[in-house]
Amino acid sequence: MSDSDSPRVINRMKILLLTTAGVYALATLFLLFEMRGRISNVETAEGATTSDISELNKHLDSEESIMQARTGTLAEKVGMTEKRLRARSAELRVQQEAIARLEKEQTQQIESVRKEQKEQIEGVKTDVATTRSDLEATKQKLERSIGDLGVQSGLIAHTRDDLEILKHRGDRNYYEFTLVKGTRPSRVSTVSLQLKKANPKKARYTLNVLADDRAIEKKDRTMFEPLQFYTGRDRQLYEVVVFTVDKNKVSGYLSAPKQLLAQAQ
Repeated sequence: MSDSDSPRVINRMKILLLTTAGVYALATLFLLFEMRGRISNVETAEGATTSDISELNKHLDSEESIMQARTGTLAEKVGMTEKRLRARSAELRVQQEAIARLEKEQTQQIESVRKEQKEQIEGVKTDVATTRSDLEATKQKLERSIGDLGVQSGLIAHTRDDLEILKHRGDRNYYEFTLVKGTRPSRVSTVSLQLKKANPKKARYTLNVLADDRAIEKKDRTMFEPLQFYTGRDRQLYEVVVFTVDKNKVSGYLSAPKQLLAQAQ
């Protein structure tokens, strides 16, 4: 290179440097401008995001308040429900205790009634057994014997209870009497009877039987001895039995056939 070319080269280099510097400055300005735009966009976006976040926070605060209010209401309702449940449970316990007490009382009453009925039934059974025993004993007291005419007599009653048994048998008709010494003849069924003597110590007596317009004397007879006689158109057998002999008084019964009652009527 010559000395004459040196300035040119230097000028060219200056121009190149200036050009490069200009380009660099332009590029830098462009980048700065673009960066500023981006920063502005970022700031804008950040502002919007901040606004959204603020709105979201407000919304969350509102929702939190609502949730707290609902939670408080729910808690209050739950508290009331638990209180009602406890009260209802207490009522149910009281009712159950009352029902159990009532069932116990009813059971005791039923047991008492059953016990009383059982005792009554046992008492009735005992009474029935006693009555049967008494009836058997009474039946055993009823005797068959031969009357003063030598005729087989039916069962002989020794007491009025025995006589009631004979009446219920329905075989014959029975008429009770009481005769007093010194009185007129007493009408008994279709005949008349008159006491003549009575000896309570020896249990003996004498009486007259008035039938078919005639008197039959039954002298010095004993208690429970069948006094037999025939009377009526069909000549049916009558019997007189005396089962008590007192001073000047005797008591007993007259046994007559059933068909004669119809004739007498």
